[in-house]
Amino acid sequence: MLILIPPSEGKAKVKSTDLTFKETNFKFEREVNQVVRLLSLLDDEDLRSIYGTSQEKSEIFHRQNQDIFKSHCAKAIERYTGVVYEYVDWETMNKATKEYMENHIRIFSGLFGILTPNTLIPNYKLKMNVLSLQYHWNPVITKELEKEDIVFDLLPQVHRKAYTPSKNVIKIDFSVINKGKKTAAGHFGKAVKGKFIRFLAENNVQDMNEFKNFKYDGFKWDKDHFVKEIK
Repeated sequence: MLILIPPSEGKAKVKSTDLTFKETNFKFEREVNQVVRLLSLLDDEDLRSIYGTSQEKSEIFHRQNQDIFKSHCAKAIERYTGVVYEYVDWETMNKATKEYMENHIRIFSGLFGILTPNTLIPNYKLKMNVLSLQYHWNPVITKELEKEDIVFDLLPQVHRKAYTPSKNVIKIDFSVINKGKKTAAGHFGKAVKGKFIRFLAENNVQDMNEFKNFKYDGFKWDKDHFVKEIK
């Protein structure tokens, strides 16, 4: 069983290990190298559209991405920040809960493809929806997931394009009903998603039937997704 979750755009400048990314022997090193080579072909005028920020910052991010194999690493779960990871609250988990996370959680990444919480990665910035990275990673990630008995997909739509789901995939969405209209929870669903991930880990959840025991901030399991009704 695997649980798919998104990365965060924000990255913490946490204390790094002595290992550089090259020394970690990352499983998908060849595919990461291909992305880095693709980045090297970009012209300076393309960088702002790729990184979505000022030219100066874009150039900094670009150099950082190109230097990743020489950069020092930290655990992915400690590298990522943002609301989902804030509510997962890795640092306060006990050993058994962290082991569940490592065994079952998989984080999608535009630069690294798919990661476990303990995978060592350098600081970087690269979204999945640029340079057709979803299609670059699709065959790699699809192959990784197809051997699982069940996969729970908690990803946003942009990351769902990075793999081709088979019958073993169950998509878990978070929705809000306001005045009878149902919409995706979006940013407001990030906190509940983080809490849900922590709930899965703390309770060693292995079966979808156990989802009904999770409730947070008005969100409840409705047989195929979590929904919050605003009255």
